[in-house]
Amino acid sequence: FIRGEFTREAKRLQAAIDECYADGILGKDVLGLGKNFELDVTVITGAGAYICGEETGLISAQEGGRAYPKIKPPFPAVEGFFRSPTVVNNVETIANVGPIFSRGVEWFTAIGPDFCPGPKLYCLSGQLKNIGYHEGPMGLKLKDLIYSDEYGGGVIGGELKAVIPGGSSMPLVVPKAGVDPRSDSEDNPINLQMDFDSCKAAGTFLGSAGVIVMNEQTCMVNALYNLARFYHHESCGQCTPCREGTGWLEKILHRIEFGHGHAGDLELLENVAWQMERKTICMLADSIVMPVQSYMKHFRPEFEHHIEHRTCMTGTPAGKFVNPAELVGV
Repeated sequence: FIRGEFTREAKRLQAAIDECYADGILGKDVLGLGKNFELDVTVITGAGAYICGEETGLISAQEGGRAYPKIKPPFPAVEGFFRSPTVVNNVETIANVGPIFSRGVEWFTAIGPDFCPGPKLYCLSGQLKNIGYHEGPMGLKLKDLIYSDEYGGGVIGGELKAVIPGGSSMPLVVPKAGVDPRSDSEDNPINLQMDFDSCKAAGTFLGSAGVIVMNEQTCMVNALYNLARFYHHESCGQCTPCREGTGWLEKILHRIEFGHGHAGDLELLENVAWQMERKTICMLADSIVMPVQSYMKHFRPEFEHHIEHRTCMTGTPAGKFVNPAELVGV
């Protein structure tokens, strides 16, 4: 299954599969070993719905229906594709299978920490010098991903303000006042080991390891508004708390962002998020609830300033998007 927007990638994948059939690696009697072993691979393209990242929603789409997530249990491994046991893995997991077979389990477990081994793809974006995909061991320090020349190369346009460590839905990691974010100090929140257990202990999640870096000139109201707009657009609409709640969050944040916020908006924002939390079939609603709670925890004064002064604490007029490239003159 591949996103519908990835037309070039889908063609390349299909070409590789066709080669495998031609070489006898796929199809009937694989490799001609006479074992009567058959293996078929089919490419199914979606229509661009973000909800297909949820495994039961993906299965629903593959079955030809709407990409609606399903209540679990039963889990797909018990009852999935057309009610048959189904294993759903993402491309990063599958990409590791070949090297593990060719190099051995010991090779894989020697990379990264013992309790969470293996290589990891880190997607670095935001106000960084070197954005893009970077491969490294699981357990890299967040500060190294941001500041090392081998990876992020440092923050551009100002000092570090906040980091989303694992994709847009994850709670923020925020530098501590008076502590150098580049330091090895235990008091440095950015000195975070990027593995599942360490991130959870720090109050966030590794997720997809999509690291988004924000500098001190980033408007946090604008950032959260953009997230709310995205998740409202991508809600499948099946569950009322998500369908209605994401719309409420977007409208409230739109009002604040564009200079029309009023007293009580932040309490309303938090109340709507609370009404949505853990009340839906899948985690899409929680994917915007967690950012709302995190941004309120760390940057509430910015939202209050937006409401009171109709402008951003960073000096950006309310409702004006700032391109990070403009901040560094490139």
